[in-house]
Amino acid sequence: MAHMNSLYTASVAATGDGRNGHVQSTDGVLDLDVRLPRELGGSGDAANPELLFAAGYAACFHSALRLVAGQAKVDTTDSEVVADVSLGSNDAGGFQLAVRLEVSVPNADEDVVRQLVEQAHQVCPYSNATRGNIDVAIDLA
Repeated sequence: MAHMNSLYTASVAATGDGRNGHVQSTDGVLDLDVRLPRELGGSGDAANPELLFAAGYAACFHSALRLVAGQAKVDTTDSEVVADVSLGSNDAGGFQLAVRLEVSVPNADEDVVRQLVEQAHQVCPYSNATRGNIDVAIDLA
Protein backbone atom coordinates (compact mmCIF):
# COMPACT_ATOMS: atom_id res chain seq x y z
CA MET A 1 0.00 0.00 0.00
CA ALA A 2 1.27 3.47 -0.88
CA HIS A 3 2.27 5.82 1.90
CA MET A 4 -0.27 8.55 2.59
CA ASN A 5 0.72 12.10 3.46
CA SER A 6 -2.09 13.22 5.79
CA LEU A 7 -3.60 16.57 4.79
CA TYR A 8 -6.46 16.67 7.31
CA THR A 9 -7.82 14.52 10.13
CA ALA A 10 -11.43 14.62 11.30
CA SER A 11 -11.98 13.48 14.87
CA VAL A 12 -15.48 12.54 16.06
CA ALA A 13 -16.48 10.91 19.33
CA ALA A 14 -19.54 8.68 19.65
CA THR A 15 -21.17 8.46 23.07
CA GLY A 16 -24.38 7.08 24.52
CA ASP A 17 -25.89 3.90 23.15
CA GLY A 18 -24.12 3.52 19.80
CA ARG A 19 -26.72 3.99 17.06
CA ASN A 20 -28.99 5.61 19.66
CA GLY A 21 -26.41 8.02 20.96
CA HIS A 22 -24.60 11.23 20.13
CA VAL A 23 -21.72 12.21 17.86
CA GLN A 24 -19.58 15.29 18.29
CA SER A 25 -16.45 16.42 16.49
CA THR A 26 -13.57 17.69 18.59
CA ASP A 27 -13.86 21.07 16.83
CA GLY A 28 -17.59 21.29 17.69
CA VAL A 29 -18.71 21.68 14.07
CA LEU A 30 -20.58 18.36 14.12
CA ASP A 31 -22.75 17.91 17.20
CA LEU A 32 -25.87 15.79 16.84
CA ASP A 33 -27.89 12.87 18.07
CA VAL A 34 -28.00 9.63 16.10
CA ARG A 35 -30.93 7.24 16.15
CA LEU A 36 -31.89 3.99 14.50
CA PRO A 37 -33.96 4.54 11.35
CA ARG A 38 -37.59 3.41 11.43
CA GLU A 39 -36.70 0.49 9.13
CA LEU A 40 -34.48 -0.91 11.90
CA GLY A 41 -37.00 -0.35 14.69
CA GLY A 42 -35.92 3.14 15.72
CA SER A 43 -37.62 6.50 15.89
CA GLY A 44 -36.03 7.74 12.66
CA ASP A 45 -36.07 11.30 14.01
CA ALA A 46 -32.32 11.91 13.87
CA ALA A 47 -29.29 11.23 11.71
CA ASN A 48 -27.77 7.75 11.51
CA PRO A 49 -24.39 6.42 10.38
CA GLU A 50 -25.67 5.58 6.89
CA LEU A 51 -27.00 9.13 6.40
CA LEU A 52 -23.68 10.59 7.52
CA PHE A 53 -21.74 8.25 5.22
CA ALA A 54 -24.06 9.07 2.30
CA ALA A 55 -23.59 12.81 2.90
CA GLY A 56 -19.82 12.44 3.00
CA TYR A 57 -19.62 10.23 -0.09
CA ALA A 58 -21.98 12.44 -2.14
CA ALA A 59 -20.08 15.62 -1.26
CA CYS A 60 -16.67 14.03 -1.80
CA PHE A 61 -17.58 12.39 -5.12
CA HIS A 62 -19.17 15.62 -6.35
CA SER A 63 -15.97 17.47 -5.48
CA ALA A 64 -13.87 14.88 -7.34
CA LEU A 65 -16.24 15.07 -10.32
CA ARG A 66 -15.99 18.88 -10.43
CA LEU A 67 -12.19 18.64 -10.18
CA VAL A 68 -11.80 16.32 -13.17
CA ALA A 69 -14.52 18.18 -15.12
CA GLY A 70 -12.72 21.46 -14.50
CA GLN A 71 -9.49 19.98 -15.82
CA ALA A 72 -11.40 18.84 -18.92
CA LYS A 73 -13.15 22.24 -19.24
CA VAL A 74 -16.60 20.64 -18.90
CA ASP A 75 -19.49 22.76 -17.56
CA THR A 76 -20.71 21.36 -14.20
CA THR A 77 -23.40 24.00 -13.62
CA ASP A 78 -26.37 22.37 -11.82
CA SER A 79 -24.50 19.07 -11.47
CA GLU A 80 -25.54 16.79 -8.62
CA VAL A 81 -24.46 13.57 -6.94
CA VAL A 82 -26.93 11.58 -4.85
CA ALA A 83 -25.52 8.78 -2.68
CA ASP A 84 -27.86 5.97 -1.62
CA VAL A 85 -26.22 3.96 1.17
CA SER A 86 -27.88 0.66 2.06
CA LEU A 87 -27.24 -1.43 5.17
CA GLY A 88 -27.78 -5.15 4.88
CA SER A 89 -26.82 -8.46 6.37
CA ASN A 90 -24.15 -10.67 4.85
CA ASP A 91 -23.57 -14.43 4.65
CA ALA A 92 -21.16 -14.34 7.62
CA GLY A 93 -23.88 -13.16 10.01
CA GLY A 94 -22.60 -9.59 10.03
CA PHE A 95 -23.61 -6.42 8.29
CA GLN A 96 -22.31 -4.56 5.27
CA LEU A 97 -22.95 -1.50 3.19
CA ALA A 98 -23.72 -0.99 -0.48
CA VAL A 99 -23.68 2.33 -2.32
CA ARG A 100 -25.40 3.65 -5.41
CA LEU A 101 -24.25 7.00 -6.73
CA GLU A 102 -26.56 8.89 -9.08
CA VAL A 103 -24.64 11.49 -11.07
CA SER A 104 -26.20 14.30 -13.06
CA VAL A 105 -24.27 16.77 -15.23
CA PRO A 106 -27.04 18.33 -17.33
CA ASN A 107 -24.80 20.53 -19.50
CA ALA A 108 -22.50 17.77 -20.75
CA ASP A 109 -22.75 14.92 -23.25
CA GLU A 110 -23.50 11.54 -21.67
CA ASP A 111 -20.33 9.91 -23.03
CA VAL A 112 -18.23 12.75 -21.60
CA VAL A 113 -19.98 12.39 -18.25
CA ARG A 114 -19.26 8.64 -18.23
CA GLN A 115 -15.54 9.36 -18.71
CA LEU A 116 -15.57 12.01 -15.99
CA VAL A 117 -17.36 9.65 -13.59
CA GLU A 118 -14.70 6.98 -14.17
CA GLN A 119 -11.95 9.52 -13.50
CA ALA A 120 -13.73 10.86 -10.39
CA HIS A 121 -14.11 7.28 -9.13
CA GLN A 122 -10.30 6.95 -9.24
CA VAL A 123 -9.72 10.33 -7.51
CA CYS A 124 -12.40 10.30 -4.77
CA PRO A 125 -11.06 9.11 -1.39
CA TYR A 126 -14.41 7.48 -0.53
CA SER A 127 -14.27 5.49 -3.78
CA ASN A 128 -10.68 4.50 -3.04
CA ALA A 129 -11.60 3.45 0.52
CA THR A 130 -14.58 1.35 -0.56
CA ARG A 131 -13.12 -0.23 -3.73
CA GLY A 132 -13.03 -4.00 -3.35
CA ASN A 133 -14.78 -3.84 0.02
CA ILE A 134 -18.39 -2.90 -0.78
CA ASP A 135 -20.50 -2.75 -3.91
CA VAL A 136 -20.58 0.73 -5.44
CA ALA A 137 -22.84 1.24 -8.47
CA ILE A 138 -22.82 4.49 -10.41
CA ASP A 139 -25.79 5.56 -12.50
CA LEU A 140 -26.11 8.61 -14.71
CA ALA A 141 -29.29 10.56 -14.07
